[in-house]
Formats: sequence, structure tokens, C-alpha cells
Amino acid sequence: MPHLRITEAAALLGVSDDTVRRWIDSDGIATVKDPSGRVLIDGVDVARHARERAHATHDASGVARSARNQFVGIVTHVIADAVMAQVELQCGPHRVVSLMSAEAVRELGLEPGVVATAVVKATTVIVEKPRSIA
Repeated sequence: MPHLRITEAAALLGVSDDTVRRWIDSDGIATVKDPSGRVLIDGVDVARHARERAHATHDASGVARSARNQFVGIVTHVIADAVMAQVELQCGPHRVVSLMSAEAVRELGLEPGVVATAVVKATTVIVEKPRSIA
């Protein structure tokens, strides 16, 4: 079972090291020590906390979608020529970039400062992880 240092867990959860320590104390999260005496947390517990504390930004559009990956954010940058456009949104800590027609940008009124929802429906999602050092 994977274990993470407090600092690693905090970075993944988007909180401070002190917050993770408080969760260890208040939620009774089990810890172990590595050979160097550093406190480690079970990766399963970190994943559980991440899932429990995940808060999607509310999409006020009222549109029901089959796509599960929806990111509400604010348009931060638009580059458009006569035919195509690149639209950047900041959705919480995530930057989402979309390429679309310049016509779609005009019809949607996309410009910096506009709140919009990026909807991702992909058949290919690549997941990576670092190789273990032997």
C-alpha cells in the first residue's frame, strides 16, 4: 500500500501541512514512520480525504449533460483569427485550454472575465505515475 509524507499529502489535497496534521489528530488517520522517522500517511486515506473534500464549482446553466468532466471557470484569455480561436479558462487551480471556431467564440460571447463551463468528453485519458526507484 502506498504511503505519502505529510507535505506530499498536503500538496495533493491543496491544503497546508498543518491542516493534514489536524486531520490526523481529529479524524484518527493512521500514520506510520519510515526508517528516517518521518511520518507517513496511507495513500488510501489521502485519496478518501481528497474525494470527500472535493467541491465542484456550481454550474448555474441548468443544462444536464452526459459528460462527467465539467469545469466551471472564468475566461482568462482569448486568441482568435478569422477562422479559429484559443480560449483559456481558469477553473479553480486548473487551466483549461480549448480550441474552437472563431464563430463559436463570437456566438458565446467569450472574452476575459466571462464565466463559462469547460465540458470534457474524451475517449482517451492518459494517466501517468512516476516509476518506482529500485
